[in-house]
Amino acid sequence: MTNLPPRGAVHHVELWVPDLQRSERSWGWLLGELGYRPHQSWDHGRSWLLGDAYVVVEQSPALSAVTHDRRRPGLNHLALHAGTRKQLDTLVDAAPAHGWVLLFTDRHPFAGGPEHYAAYLEDADGFEAELVAV
Repeated sequence: MTNLPPRGAVHHVELWVPDLQRSERSWGWLLGELGYRPHQSWDHGRSWLLGDAYVVVEQSPALSAVTHDRRRPGLNHLALHAGTRKQLDTLVDAAPAHGWVLLFTDRHPFAGGPEHYAAYLEDADGFEAELVAV
């Protein structure tokens, strides 16, 4: 019998971005650090695969706006497991060199509560990644 993904598991997430090169720099680095590998590449997009799921960044010609605001209806953030606390801290230290800004610095790394060790990063286009440590 074939080993199928669990029913309801995420198949892929697609982010429509205003600047593919800029998003490839930030998301490509982050996803690579988390164990994703390059999966697909086409004129307007890239994807990275981990297990059965993949993440796409695409600068679609069908975009109807050039800005993203995570506080408006739509995607607020993408939450990803980041490994141990030390691995998460290493990612946070390196993130600014790859276009990420740490959010909620006054409460980091417990901005999600005293039992939730995480980092909240925002890229240059306003997309947020929540990195959660075990």
